[in-house]
Formats: sequence, C-alpha cells, structure tokens
Amino acid sequence: QVQLVESGGGLVQAGDSLRLSCVASERPFSTYVMGWFRQAPGKERGFVATINWNGGVTDYADSVRGRFTISRDNAKNTVYLQMNSLKPDDTAVYYCAAAPDVNSWSTARRKTDYAYWGQGTQVTVST
Repeated sequence: QVQLVESGGGLVQAGDSLRLSCVASERPFSTYVMGWFRQAPGKERGFVATINWNGGVTDYADSVRGRFTISRDNAKNTVYLQMNSLKPDDTAVYYCAAAPDVNSWSTARRKTDYAYWGQGTQVTVST
C-alpha cells in the first residue's frame, strides 16, 4: 500500500505562485506514473497534470498548460506541481495520485488509471 502525502497548499492572491509537493512512502515510486488532480466545490475531480517515471514525458490539462509544471525527484520519492500565474478558478483541493499499473514510460489522464491517492491539499486563490 503506497501512502501519498501532499503539502504546500494555502491562500494566495491571483497572479501568485505556489509549489505543491507529494511524498510517497515506498521506493517503487520511481517506476510509477504520477499525476495531480483537483476538485473544486460542487465539481468532479479533474485531471491537472501527469508525469512518466523519469520525468521525460509530461501532459497537462488545457486550463493549466503554460502556467503549471509537474516534476519529480525519484531520489526523494517526491513529485511536485509548480503553479504560476494562479487564478481564482484554480481554487480547489489538489490531489496527488500514483498509477503503478500504467506503463512507466507513458502518462495517464484518467482517474481510473490511478490506484493510490493522497488526502489532498487546499489551494485558495483570491481576487
């Protein structure tokens, strides 16, 4: 059972930046495709970004492409989400997820591809 713990959320103003971190409890982390999702009040959890095992392949939702960057440090069992130029529409609980059964050279956008989830971290962007 992989445990994922997110951190780095908070309350910021529009235009500010935040960096989220997600630490995994197990060393096979380095072979997992990882992803970030978010859920705003009253909405379904949606895809934000994903990264393959070595960071060589990434993919983003259209709404965040060019503003957010996903990266990983396998030596630290950690995946990051750098969020720049934040907007009020980015307000949500952000979740880190691991997809151990997905080909590690690829990426994954579907929630059903992910077997393990963190507890989430709140990001609130004010005007």
